[in-house]
Amino acid sequence: MLDKVRNWLEVRIGLDDIVKTQLTENRVPKNINVFYTLGVVALVGYVIQVISGIFLLIYYIPHPEHAFRSVQDIMSRVPYGWLFRQMHVVGSNLMIAAVFLHMITVFLMGNYKRPRELTWVGGGLMLLVTLIFGLSGYLLPWTQLSYWATTVVTSMPTAFPLVGDFIAQVLRGGDHVTGTTLSRFFALHIAILPPIFLSLLALHVFLIKRIGISATPFGFSDEERRPLTEYIKKTHPDGYPFYPYLFQKEVMMVMFYIAVMFFAISFMPTLFLPEEANTPADPLMTPAQIRPEWYFLGPYEMLKLVPNKFLGISIQIILVGIFLLWPFFDTQKEKNILKRPLLRGVFIFLMALWIVLMFLGRRS
Repeated sequence: MLDKVRNWLEVRIGLDDIVKTQLTENRVPKNINVFYTLGVVALVGYVIQVISGIFLLIYYIPHPEHAFRSVQDIMSRVPYGWLFRQMHVVGSNLMIAAVFLHMITVFLMGNYKRPRELTWVGGGLMLLVTLIFGLSGYLLPWTQLSYWATTVVTSMPTAFPLVGDFIAQVLRGGDHVTGTTLSRFFALHIAILPPIFLSLLALHVFLIKRIGISATPFGFSDEERRPLTEYIKKTHPDGYPFYPYLFQKEVMMVMFYIAVMFFAISFMPTLFLPEEANTPADPLMTPAQIRPEWYFLGPYEMLKLVPNKFLGISIQIILVGIFLLWPFFDTQKEKNILKRPLLRGVFIFLMALWIVLMFLGRRS
């Protein structure tokens, strides 16, 4: 039976040719490492989010009078509902962590340099879309935690003169976070962001396939220092075959990702669902502590430390712009960050600053 199916596909789509050109004869650099698998890990994380999200969508009611109750029913009454909810909540945090790590490792290996500037920009935009996924999904359970965190986030644009109030009104659908805000965030989360993310993903994969995989600069000479005057796809004729060499690494990292997810679900079920996440939203009672998710703690704490709100948000927008366009600012030919002490020092300083701000935000 299996052979019949295989032959049926072979005569129609050339299955053997696909396996040969994409797996066994597709060569990757000999010094490729597990950090090259983080993009695939993030992609698997997104697939898990889609599957668990579709399940939650069947039972979730996007209305302020029913949203909290429907989520509680998913956790307590729907068969295996708690499992899919936990997979969605834990998975969202792990996916953001995977995308962060992917961008950091690409930066450290200098793989954003020409001719891969657009690949970097696409990856950076996907990171921003992933963060908006987290922000929009955060409000949907309609809890005290999500309601007041969204109130703080949607008030940030008001720091900008002239257009600030208008942007806040568009986000909220009024002066305050209400059922209209819930509807808008729900539409953003399930209908607007997915096609944007998939479009960026398709562009990202196209660029990787078209340009080719770059070798790590550590310990090897950089073959891409040639003048960029014509299109040449990066190939590795002396490298290892994609299957099984890199494929095995990808499978191993995906299994590790899934193992971490189920470890957190089994032994730390309240890690991302604290007590406030099980209290219904009350617009008349401000909680003692309003704290965003861990990936927004750094920017949140920076806004608290900078005395002028407009200045604080402006600094963050400028930093995001530099991050996205960094390949066009960095004109040095050297890819190896170990040979660039200034860039290495700035990177370590920014990472340390981010960790300190997260720690302060967690304690405040």
